[in-house]
Amino acid sequence: MAGVQTAVALREQGWRGAISVLGAEPHQPYDRPPLSKAVLLGKAEGSAFEVDFESLGIELELGREVTGLRADEHLLETGTGPVPYDVLVIATGAEPLALPGSEDMPGVHLLRTLDDAERLRPVLAGQHDVVAVGAGWIGAEFATAAREAGCRVTVVEAAELPLAGAMPPEVAVHMSRWYADSGARLLTGARVAAVEPGAVLLADGTRLAADAVVVGIGARPATGWLAGSGIALAADHSVVTDDRLRTSLPDVYAVGDCASFPSARYGERLLVHHWDNALQGPRTVAANIVHGPAESPVYDPVPYFWSEQFGRFVQYAGHHAAADELLWRGDPTGAAWTVCWLRAGVLVALLAVGRPRDLAQGRKLIERGAAIDRAKAADPSVPLKSAAV
Repeated sequence: MAGVQTAVALREQGWRGAISVLGAEPHQPYDRPPLSKAVLLGKAEGSAFEVDFESLGIELELGREVTGLRADEHLLETGTGPVPYDVLVIATGAEPLALPGSEDMPGVHLLRTLDDAERLRPVLAGQHDVVAVGAGWIGAEFATAAREAGCRVTVVEAAELPLAGAMPPEVAVHMSRWYADSGARLLTGARVAAVEPGAVLLADGTRLAADAVVVGIGARPATGWLAGSGIALAADHSVVTDDRLRTSLPDVYAVGDCASFPSARYGERLLVHHWDNALQGPRTVAANIVHGPAESPVYDPVPYFWSEQFGRFVQYAGHHAAADELLWRGDPTGAAWTVCWLRAGVLVALLAVGRPRDLAQGRKLIERGAAIDRAKAADPSVPLKSAAV
């Protein structure tokens, strides 16, 4: 998403020079969200972007993996020889973390690429016993698809609640009930000791039948290839960029899941592993390349993402790490509810379950830095926009 959108945005903003998009995969560039939904369930053959690259004058170099960067020479290293550049945009995304000891083991799957989804499709079609390791966003979406396909699903999570680190316990506890409601089994506080042919062995001795194991324990920026390049990386392995997505090297930008940026809005550096960031960031990169930083806005978005899981449409906007107050809007045991996070009375984030209007209105309030009337915000019958002070 980030690489393709950067190329398209460059043309839209008037760039007339050559544009090449290099990608390690052999497939036409594609969208990732459908991989855990329609593509996985066999309802779609793929999710290629509907972009006419030829008419835009964008050259695709597919199946060409970049292995290094020689910035002093303005050269990329690839398996088939060096590629020169005038301006480089790094959009290598993130790579899923493997379960230690399970690498290259038959029947163990990741879900990040089109090939991953296609390998998993016959597993779901066969209605097998499936174990998902990790109850994060991807684990929940995969469990949802597997249950829809008729599989017997067990989700194993090392933390005491799903979405550990992403949601506070008082919110996650309500979301944990969704698994049982869908017929999936959720085991929390459970650590994987080993993966064997046809089974997952837990640390407490429990043996889970598993025709397939799907690992969703997180991802990290795909930046290993930048070792020795001199580019600044953060402790989380992301490429360090400034507020215009420029890196520490001249003529090099970074965007999407592989890059972190400083947010004045939230007072910290953000690494956002979500689709909307890969859609919005390229516009900033293109504007800076074409028009220069003096005529381009800084990049400080309100992060946004959505997830479809267990028959629910879940949306999140903002960043709640520095919030000092949590406000409920609706009954979290019901089908539709919202959580608002405030900092000094100002709305900084919200999670909306089955309430898309709350999300749309709340996102605008966050962008404005609006203070909130708590009593109005807590009443789900009052439009959220009417709660602004």
